[in-house]
Amino acid sequence: MLARVTRFPVERAAPLSPAEKLKLSLQMFEYGCQLMRENLRRQHPELDAEALERALQAWLRNRSDTDYGGGPMRLGKWPRGVNGD
Repeated sequence: MLARVTRFPVERAAPLSPAEKLKLSLQMFEYGCQLMRENLRRQHPELDAEALERALQAWLRNRSDTDYGGGPMRLGKWPRGVNGD
């Protein structure tokens, strides 16, 4: 199955405008929410649509997977890459 997944090379992202990059980021976020919604639906088939959305919102607020790369947000310098950052 992984062979069928089309990968988006990092090199393709470089020529995008900031607006296009933002749009792509938002699309990827929405896709991730759809995936998690389906995951929650499989884990909790008893939930109705409203309860499923509440579960998704709770997951977004209280991520339990911080051991896998998530974590508290940190303030950073902007723009990135300036002065060796």
